[in-house]
Amino acid sequence: MGKQSGNDVIRCSFCGSSAQEAASMVAGPDVYICDRCIQEAANIVDGDQRGGSRAATYTHSPKVRSLTPPKIVEALDQYVVGQHQAKKAMAVAVYNHYKRVSAEAYAPEFRDVELEKSNILLIGPTGTGKTLLARTLARILEVPFSISDATALTEAGYVGEDVESILSNLLRACDFEVEEAERGIVYIDEIDKVARKGENASITRDVSGEGVQQALLKLLEGTEANVPPKGGRKHPEQSLVPIDTTNILFICGGAFDGLGDIIARRRTSGAMGFRATARANHPPRIDKDDPRIFQHVEPDDLLRFGLIPEIVGRLPVTTALNALTVDEMRRILVEPKNALVKQYQKLFALDGIDLHFEDAALTAIVERARSLGTGARGLRSVMERVMLDIMYDIHRSPAADACLITEATVCDGRPPVVESRKASA
Repeated sequence: MGKQSGNDVIRCSFCGSSAQEAASMVAGPDVYICDRCIQEAANIVDGDQRGGSRAATYTHSPKVRSLTPPKIVEALDQYVVGQHQAKKAMAVAVYNHYKRVSAEAYAPEFRDVELEKSNILLIGPTGTGKTLLARTLARILEVPFSISDATALTEAGYVGEDVESILSNLLRACDFEVEEAERGIVYIDEIDKVARKGENASITRDVSGEGVQQALLKLLEGTEANVPPKGGRKHPEQSLVPIDTTNILFICGGAFDGLGDIIARRRTSGAMGFRATARANHPPRIDKDDPRIFQHVEPDDLLRFGLIPEIVGRLPVTTALNALTVDEMRRILVEPKNALVKQYQKLFALDGIDLHFEDAALTAIVERARSLGTGARGLRSVMERVMLDIMYDIHRSPAADACLITEATVCDGRPPVVESRKASA
């Protein structure tokens, strides 16, 4: 029966979902069917009509087929400043990935050659643009994209999110179109937070560390995962959706705080004795505070940090992002399409006010942001603090047409230079 006795709650006769949980409900003689069951039934019928095969027929957008690695890097340059090596590595990996997805359609003579997936690992300090790179890449390719946080993941059966919830986010991002989700991009942030807590055995179970890495293996490699469309364990009555992760590109990113010490320790350790300095093949020493230290990372360093060998092997493309320089942070303020200065200029333009910044003011903003140690995120914090009073007080002068932010405004909190063309006229 579709209607529950006692309290007259309308429920789906197939999955038991209530009318409040479903987007819509089709009613019949003592029978109710929710929209999700109708969609699943339609998919089953459609699969039977095509011979019962679940093989996805990928209809990539023209952009995916026409973009080459140099064009991808050129498009990334419009939104992300610097990090050319990371852009180049991601562009080549993504280009090869989508060639792999459609290899049978475009190269039938190599049908027996199986191309392996090249997932990507981004390593870099906080605020260097890891998430922005992944999000911009998905926007350029026009493919489904989702961001998941690894810190919320735990082993199955424990409090937290199962690893399958990563695919739930991707499924929702493409309006529950399974075939679209199976060619998307998933960015897993804070992957370094699921590293093993230490090399020594612990008396407590590490349910959010190595266990999560083990659970991620099957998703990264490619498997048929049963995904709860609503995510988590809050809806145990929901039916699971099978998703093949073979053609999903996974990009993992993390700050890896402490990895620089491991790299520096490896590069400074050498032979002892009188002839130790005479070794020609000994690599030069690197200081742990070197902004480019992550460029020298090796798989053994990641193992010492706490990643298991299987995870390192399934992330073959490892690229590092360098700490931002003063010049790069200044360029971030003014050059990208969505630069902070351009955003505030648009906000003021909506009120009919022209906003300008002195060069010395931009330099002061960068210096204050660098002192915070949070990379490009510090620019937003400093700008918000500087512009708060200005955006509040500017409306006290209804005749204001132009506003100039000076160095004294940033450093000493003095009012900006407000001009009025109407008054001068």
